[in-house]
Amino acid sequence: MRKLLLVALFVLSFVTTASAQLPKVTLKSIDGKTVSTDTLSNNGKPFIIDFFATWCKPCNRELSAISEVYEDWQEETGVKIYAISIDQAQNINKVKPLVDSHGWQYEVLLDPNSDFKRALGAQTIPYVIVCDGQGNIVAKHNGYTDGAEEQLIEKVRELVGKK
Repeated sequence: MRKLLLVALFVLSFVTTASAQLPKVTLKSIDGKTVSTDTLSNNGKPFIIDFFATWCKPCNRELSAISEVYEDWQEETGVKIYAISIDQAQNINKVKPLVDSHGWQYEVLLDPNSDFKRALGAQTIPYVIVCDGQGNIVAKHNGYTDGAEEQLIEKVRELVGKK
């Protein structure tokens, strides 16, 4: 019953939003390149932005669960995932080993001061945003329960017309 309640709360927290553009914040990629968040894209296909931290167990469970089906999601919908670490500067050196140890194939960006997270109004992590092919924010949610990643792919399927 508790798990059912958690899933129901998760579904309710998966809010569809009015289309809004991504704010412009400068981040670094995991390999040190500068990236402006207002240029995040996926060649006209939907993409997901998932905020995490190395110390956040629900975040790591969510990204690992998605990782198990990510290749299938990409083949089916072309979706791309950006994993945004909010680890502070003194912990940035833990991000790449964590990503490598899990074999995550996401584009990983670093937001050590939580500027991007704050610009989006996110309070807690995991915090996930779904963007359409034009970079408009169409849905968002925070928190994670096992199996909740299905809500993400369902939203992406809606966007690409595969219900």
